[in-house]
Amino acid sequence: MSDFLALAQSGVQQLSPYVPGKPVDELARELNLDPASIVKLASNENPLGASPKVREAIANELAELTRYPDGNGFELKARLAERCRVQANQVTLGNGSNDILELVARAYLAPGLNAVFSEHAFAVYPIVTQAVGAQARVVAAKEWGHDLPAMLAAIDANTRIVFVANPNNPTGTWFNAQALQAFLRDVPSDVLVVLDEAYIEYATGGDLPDGLDYLAEFPNLLVSRTFSKAYGLAALRVGYALSSPVIADVLNRVRQPFNVNSLALAAACAALTDSDYLAKSRELNEFGMQQLENGCRELGLGWIPSKGNFLCIDLGRVAAPVFQGLLQEGVIVRPVANYGMPQHLRVTIGLPTENARFLEALSKVLARA
Repeated sequence: MSDFLALAQSGVQQLSPYVPGKPVDELARELNLDPASIVKLASNENPLGASPKVREAIANELAELTRYPDGNGFELKARLAERCRVQANQVTLGNGSNDILELVARAYLAPGLNAVFSEHAFAVYPIVTQAVGAQARVVAAKEWGHDLPAMLAAIDANTRIVFVANPNNPTGTWFNAQALQAFLRDVPSDVLVVLDEAYIEYATGGDLPDGLDYLAEFPNLLVSRTFSKAYGLAALRVGYALSSPVIADVLNRVRQPFNVNSLALAAACAALTDSDYLAKSRELNEFGMQQLENGCRELGLGWIPSKGNFLCIDLGRVAAPVFQGLLQEGVIVRPVANYGMPQHLRVTIGLPTENARFLEALSKVLARA
């Protein structure tokens, strides 16, 4: 038989498949546990559940399941344009923000070109880069976060994209408006800056710069966002990009037809109207973050300060055995050794009872070790 791995392009051969957070049902089968007893804090999902407005919008759409969705996403684009102070032709819809990242790579990268991104950054950046045969240029992190001056220095004549995340996943680190402004000013105008703001809705006040404030000044900027996190629509896979009309037009040339389904379109439109849900999500996240930080302090553990809906905890030892011990307790978190962080676990902020359950289980596992 032919070796079809060897026949794949070299960038794909060097990739490992993306590993999502362990599903509840899988752990229940493996350990013969009641699924209802398992706490999953592994995938940065919103613990509130979908808002009533979203559920109603989905129910109203069910009668039309035999119809293709609006391939242009007219209503959602219009609402996003109004909310984000742009024109509808500056909006690109994606099957989650991962889809946006892939569209960007397919449109602008190729063999002989490269993309620059930080160490400890989202695993999809190297996947989409290498999948199209381009080179991934990984810049060493600074205090677990983006070293923006070093990333600037890594750009060369073959660089077409720079991926920056604010806040970053899995570390939760962030940079301020002054740093972003300086970075955007110095990036060559023919290099596309993809500003990944998947967790931006969890920011309050002036904690983080708003990428939308820079779109008019920097035509080479694309802001990527999602409904999967603070809006609680992870299962429906709907994200979006905001950019110049020219970049949006390019992305739409490679976008799959009907890449966002009808239920997702309806749910996202409804989610944008539910400011109470978004406020509750922020409040719950702030309370839970403090709860986890206090718990880590009591256990004598360090952590990386975070502006996301998760906390990266430094165990001071190899994390894999602790992760396995937590699974035995029915608690799923996320090991991040594949991000070059073998001593850390990333823990999603859950409901107060879920956070307490995690801290109790962590205390037991650490005591046994």
